Amino acid sequence: MSVLHAQTLEPNKNVKSNKKVLQPNSFNDSTSARKKSNKVNNSIAKIEQYKTYDLEGNVEYIDTSLTIQKEYKFNYLRKDNFGLMQFANIGQTYNQLSRDISHDRLLPQFGARARHFNYMEVEDIRYYEVPTPLTELFFKTAFKQGQLLDAFFTVNTSRYFNFSIAYKGLRSLGNYQHALTSTGNLRFTTNYRTKNGKYKAKAHITTQDLENQENGGLKEDDIPNFTSGNEDFIDRGVFDPNFENAENILVGKRFYLNHQYEIIQPNDSLGSTLSLKNIINFEDKYFQFDQTTRSDFFGDSFNQSNIKDRATLENFHTELSLNFAQPLLGSIDFGIGYNDINYGYDKVTILNNQQIPNRIKDQILNLNGNYYNEFDKFRVDFRFGVNVIGDFEGNYFLGQVQYKFSEDLDLKGTLGTSSQAPNYNLLLNQSDYINYNWDNISNFKNQKNTSLTFDFASKKLLDISLKYMSIDNFSFFVTEEESGAVKPNQLSESLNIFKVRLDKELKYGKFALDNSILYQKVGDESKSLNLPEFVIRNTLYYSNHFFKKKALYLQTGITFNYFTDYYMDSYDPLLAEFYTQNQTKIGGFPRLDFFVNAKIRQTRFFFKFEHFNASFTGYDYFSAPNNPYRDFNFRFGLVWDFFL
Repeated sequence: MSVLHAQTLEPNKNVKSNKKVLQPNSFNDSTSARKKSNKVNNSIAKIEQYKTYDLEGNVEYIDTSLTIQKEYKFNYLRKDNFGLMQFANIGQTYNQLSRDISHDRLLPQFGARARHFNYMEVEDIRYYEVPTPLTELFFKTAFKQGQLLDAFFTVNTSRYFNFSIAYKGLRSLGNYQHALTSTGNLRFTTNYRTKNGKYKAKAHITTQDLENQENGGLKEDDIPNFTSGNEDFIDRGVFDPNFENAENILVGKRFYLNHQYEIIQPNDSLGSTLSLKNIINFEDKYFQFDQTTRSDFFGDSFNQSNIKDRATLENFHTELSLNFAQPLLGSIDFGIGYNDINYGYDKVTILNNQQIPNRIKDQILNLNGNYYNEFDKFRVDFRFGVNVIGDFEGNYFLGQVQYKFSEDLDLKGTLGTSSQAPNYNLLLNQSDYINYNWDNISNFKNQKNTSLTFDFASKKLLDISLKYMSIDNFSFFVTEEESGAVKPNQLSESLNIFKVRLDKELKYGKFALDNSILYQKVGDESKSLNLPEFVIRNTLYYSNHFFKKKALYLQTGITFNYFTDYYMDSYDPLLAEFYTQNQTKIGGFPRLDFFVNAKIRQTRFFFKFEHFNASFTGYDYFSAPNNPYRDFNFRFGLVWDFFL
């Protein structure tokens, strides 16, 4: 799934569900028909045998095709980043052009949300099952110096045990002074089941470090030099940013185990299943800001040098649940969860004769449940959770009803409500900079969210999504009018958001036009949440096979990106958070990319001229106030799958 909106507002996510009625939380459902031999002959292994599973057991197949969606996902996040505005250097943060609500959380989130776009959460990890060893290499060039590499390997040592190891590493110097990025994401997963299928387990270990040098963006005096296109400043390295002596880093380690035991297995297609499930998850993370000497950019400080702010979070979570599944009655889950959290700092701060505590500690007990069933063409999914013991109150309900009119036509309605505490750094923050110390633990209320969504999906017609969201006690960062300091705030009145998204691809022969249009309207007189009215992406491209036996598949075209101007959020590097501002409008500039992609066997090549219109449509492009968007550049890379 930014600080300002990080409490429950997240980027849009598109999730495919292949959930089956008997095993909504199943492991390796598609392998229940077991073969006699544990060995698979590589000469007859099919691509459908190379499977990937998400946390709930939904299965997808390894896909080596070249489509326009693969073009959209060939980026640092390896996700479609429609609705996100990249900063100048790869590995830096993204400004969100749209917001969504996450209803399935009962606790606050760790802060530094602007550093979390490439932080892999529990739901981002995938598990595998393959007949032969599989390796995938992802490579893409960076800016000035460095590169992006994501290397992945998985193998089944038997039909019942799989492990994988992967590492994504980035180092990019960037075009501006003091903008180096260096990140690493190490993942190790296992996927296991016993021969009789009664016991199944998924586990993963992740270690992640995301480091950015920070410069505070361009000085106000240099903005005209950038927007005018002055030839003396085309080399972006000549700009002197607000400071050149700071960096921040997000580091996290996680140990996760999700396993279940089937107490009763079905004897036939109408039989019942009774399963006991347990989740153990321990995560330790910290965010740290370092600066050699203080800067007026952040105001007065306690120390004149060696600025060091560090916030830590230890979160131990365990859950025990019982699942009953029967084809007619559906699947029923009921569980109890426990969290032990420890967030804070190493010392107590006294400011204006008031003591700011250094820790938030709590033990929380929650109840949760899930009902899932399919009735002919109907599918229903209801979930709930509530904290019953602990200082943090929280609850959520999420209901979804889906009706499949035909193989092509699908209608889905979703209702969600939730009440969650604001993020930890909105509640408590300590810093060597005086303005960045606050205690809102007893002042801030739970943010209450309600959303109603209707999705209409048809490849022949189009995809339409309508969403209405209402938020009470919206929690965000904003600048104080008098001091100009960035502070947390909570809105007393309700805030409403209405969104309509249309997706449609039009094809004519070898040509295609892929379109995504998002319209959104925010009902908020206080202007605490600002969003562009329209976000648009259109891609006109040509695809065809070439050479003998169609050895080469080529795809080439132009992508147009645009959003209407609005008061875009500013970025605070000390907090690694975005905050609301109502002084500078940004937007209304087109971004054009020309790409040539090719596929030879299992290798896909990507070549792109990014933002090639930069010099002739005006230098008015920014990712946030004082933070320019990327200039024209040429980048290339590949994705190479090895089936051994």
